[in-house]
Amino acid sequence: MKLLRYRDGGRIRPGLLDGDGQVRDLSDHVDDLDGAALSPQSLGRLAALDPDTLPKVDGAPDLAPCIGGVGKYVCIGLNYSDHAAELGMEHPEHPVVFLKATSAISGPNDDIVQPRGASTTDWEVELGIVIGTAAKYVSEDEAMSHVAGFCVLNDVSERDFQMRLGGQWTKGKSCDSFGPMGPWLVTRDEVADPHALELTCEVNGDRMQHGNSANMIFSLPRIVSHLSQLMTLHPGDVIATGTPAGVGGGRKPPVFLKPGDVLRTAISGLGEMVQTVRSDG
Repeated sequence: MKLLRYRDGGRIRPGLLDGDGQVRDLSDHVDDLDGAALSPQSLGRLAALDPDTLPKVDGAPDLAPCIGGVGKYVCIGLNYSDHAAELGMEHPEHPVVFLKATSAISGPNDDIVQPRGASTTDWEVELGIVIGTAAKYVSEDEAMSHVAGFCVLNDVSERDFQMRLGGQWTKGKSCDSFGPMGPWLVTRDEVADPHALELTCEVNGDRMQHGNSANMIFSLPRIVSHLSQLMTLHPGDVIATGTPAGVGGGRKPPVFLKPGDVLRTAISGLGEMVQTVRSDG
C-alpha cells in the first residue's frame, strides 16, 4: 500500500493512493496515519479494504508529512561508501547516530525555509525507515519485522550551523522545514529489496545526487538492530539511513541552496518530493 496524509482545510486526513494514482480518503477507517495505525493488525485491516469503495479526494490534494505524531527522528551519518569517499572520511566502525528535531518535519511539497543567517544550506536525499512495532534489543534477523514501511526523506542541512557552532550536528539539521517527508509511506511488503533502490536529487533540473541503497555501509537490519540496543524504537519513529555522494558541501567548489531554487528528491518505487527554497528573512 501507499499510505499518505493530506490537508483538508485546517485538518489533516489519512489517505491511500490507489492503483490508478487516485487519492482515497481513509478517515472512516483510521484517525490518522501515526504510530497507532502502523501495527501489522492495523495495516492488515487497511490492506483488506477495496480502494474502489473509499471516497475519492478531488483534484491534487496538498500532501502533509506521510507520518503523524513522530516521536523520534533518528539519523545515520556517513552510511554510503561513495559519500564517505567524497568527504575524505574513513568508514565508521559503528553507525554514526544523531537526532533531528521532529519540529523540522514538513510535507513533501512544502517550501524549504532558510533560517536567518543561513548561507550554506545543503541537500541529502535519504531512504526513510518507519517503525511499525516497538523494537528493543532485537537481532538483525528479526529487525525488519518491526518496520512498517519506507518513504523519501531529505535531511536538509545548514552546514555553517552544523560545523561552526560546535556541539552536535543536530544544530544544523533541525531548522524548521528541514525534514521533508513523503510523499507517502510504502508498506514493507511492496518493496522487494530495500537495498536495491535508486536515490536521486536534482536542483533546478541538474542532477546532483544519483546513488543506490546497495552502497550502504550498514544495512537496514543492522541499523534497526543497533539502534534498538540503545533505545526503544516506537511505532511511528522515523530513521533516516544516510545519503549517497553528491551533496553540495562535497563539491569543489561547494554549491549551496539559495532562495528560488527548486529541489526534486526521489527514490525508485517510493515517489518524489518537489520543493522550493525561500528565505525566512
